[in-house]
Amino acid sequence: MTRTVVLSGAERRRSWPDALRREIVFEAFQPGAIVSEVARRYDVATSQIYGWRKDMRVTSDAAPIPGFVEAIITPTQSFETVRPGGAISVELPCGARVQIS
Repeated sequence: MTRTVVLSGAERRRSWPDALRREIVFEAFQPGAIVSEVARRYDVATSQIYGWRKDMRVTSDAAPIPGFVEAIITPTQSFETVRPGGAISVELPCGARVQIS
C-alpha cells in the first residue's frame, strides 16, 4: 500500500520587500563579504540572492553594466580591400574608431 501525504498549511514562500532585497544584495556583494554568510543571516537561499542581483541588473536605470554588446556587421569592405590599419573596424558612439588587425 502506498502512503500519500497532503500538506494543506500555509505556503512556505515569503514576500521580500524591494528595499530589503536591495539591502541584502548590497551587503552580500561588498568587498570581503561572503554571500552564503549573508544568506544565512537573513534566512534566504544563496541562489535567491544571485537571482535578485541578476534581476536588479536587468531592471536598473543606473549606469550600464559592462558585458557583451551586439555587433552589427556591414558589408562596406571585403577582405581583399582591407586597409593596412586593421581587418576589423569598430566605430564607437562617441565617434572614436578602433581597428583590429
